[in-house]
Amino acid sequence: MLRLIKAEFVKTFLKKRTYLGFVVVAIVIPIVVLAFQTEGGRLERMAARNLANDFLILGKLTNGWSVTHQIMNALWIHVPLLITFVAGDMLAGEATAGTYRLVLTRSVSRTAILFVKYLVTFIYVIVFVIFLGVLSAGLSVLLLGTGDLLVFHNGILVLPADDLFWRFALAYGLAIWSMMTVASIAFFASSFVENAIGPIVATMGLIIVFTILTFLPIEALDPARDYMFTYHMAVWQKAFEDPVPWSEIVRSLINLSLYTGGAFAGAWLVFLRKDILS
Repeated sequence: MLRLIKAEFVKTFLKKRTYLGFVVVAIVIPIVVLAFQTEGGRLERMAARNLANDFLILGKLTNGWSVTHQIMNALWIHVPLLITFVAGDMLAGEATAGTYRLVLTRSVSRTAILFVKYLVTFIYVIVFVIFLGVLSAGLSVLLLGTGDLLVFHNGILVLPADDLFWRFALAYGLAIWSMMTVASIAFFASSFVENAIGPIVATMGLIIVFTILTFLPIEALDPARDYMFTYHMAVWQKAFEDPVPWSEIVRSLINLSLYTGGAFAGAWLVFLRKDILS
């Protein structure tokens, strides 16, 4: 099993598309942080002008933690797409390369092969999200320093600087959970087709449709929103509420886990019945 995991790990991380997400993040985040470093004073004056009538502002509004929070809010719209590039290729890539017959005629069971591919997908998601978090938080704090964080949630919440490290760590941990749901759906779609483009389009199409339904201001959809995984993908934002709503976080994680488990189970059933002779 360890040899199989090593082989799959090497095969995955030798593909160029595996590093596409890392390259995009490595380019975008420094640009954003440098832009905030350059324009931070002007943006801070604009924000202070709007808040000055109601608050006495001491210190800097624009700091490393606030920029990291802004990056999280902006990039999580696009991160699922970067995740699907790898997850959607895990099974479909074998069909594209014509190696299904070679892979599935090994003495190892199909269940073991599928589990290893899914495990490598999970490892990729963890590494990618940690890379995103370390680069954004590390670079932002290095160039802009630390400070309190203003969060706009049912009003204005001020989180002190010494209370932020564990909150960001929790937020990125919850984000890994959310992105694993996206990866699982792409993995499931990958089990049906012979080209990785299909799973990418299918997964992103599902996310777009569910997101639209989640945020449409229609009361008739309210009972259904809690069952949509897109409604719970923003669970990481709850790390910045005070007090942290642990019961809501658990409910969201259960919802995401059901989607994740269902997608993996579906992929397993399809993979077991995969015809490698035709």
